[in-house]
Amino acid sequence: MAALVHYPVKGLSGVPVEQAEIGPSGVAGDRTFMLVDSEGVFLSQRSVPAMAALRAELVGDSLRLSALGAPDLDVPIQYDGKRRDVSLFARWFGQGVVQAAAADEWFSARLDRPVGLVRVTPEHERPGWGVHRGETGFGDAHALLVTSLSSLDGLNERIASRGGEAIPMNRFRPNVVVSGWSEPHTEDRVLRMSVGAVEIGYSARAIRCAVPTVDQATGQKSGPEPTRTLATYRREPAYGGGVSFGMKAAVLTGGTVTVGDEILVHDWIPAGTDPAPATR
Repeated sequence: MAALVHYPVKGLSGVPVEQAEIGPSGVAGDRTFMLVDSEGVFLSQRSVPAMAALRAELVGDSLRLSALGAPDLDVPIQYDGKRRDVSLFARWFGQGVVQAAAADEWFSARLDRPVGLVRVTPEHERPGWGVHRGETGFGDAHALLVTSLSSLDGLNERIASRGGEAIPMNRFRPNVVVSGWSEPHTEDRVLRMSVGAVEIGYSARAIRCAVPTVDQATGQKSGPEPTRTLATYRREPAYGGGVSFGMKAAVLTGGTVTVGDEILVHDWIPAGTDPAPATR
């Protein structure tokens, strides 16, 4: 395992960690918070790319908010209390726990719009979909996103051949990054793998939206790559014609993982097949 990342607030900068607990809904603390507008609709980099340049880090029972040129702000986490209705992808999701007004003010000032910060409720349960469904917090639909360095290398070689500049892995916002697979997109074929005591099962391919075109350091759209190049060789007709990079996964058995842990593949998906679309 070359890297381990979680995203405490959905859509904000990732926080790399050396070690973490992985539970049913993914890396501990991953996407347990979410920003919503005045109507309770979630915000993402798809429409608000500036979110990428903001960072939220879990520090004990506080959330530390930081942005370039601004002092850090620590706000206490409200695990339960006042709630509001929230929605994801045009569907009413349920409720989120309202967080401190100071956090709302901080985010509203930096995103130039009124927003509110919410957390998953203590009783939160949300199933994913795919070969292994699993659970998720405020993530799009799955507990984990797994990518590999060989896939990124293969993509960057193609981008370079078109005269473009290499892109970093953070454009794809993975949780687990794998090194040592010689063939690009080996993750397409992994049905079941383990990292120490943690067992991970393939859910579906990761269909990419516009977020990978956002520079994760500046929070600005950077141009057509990598989507333009991915479209030349990673179209997925079984997923509505979207382009894929990485694998969405479920946690079958939880535990603690550390960067550098060996990854073992126990079962493979036959080459040229993908059982996930038939599960929808």
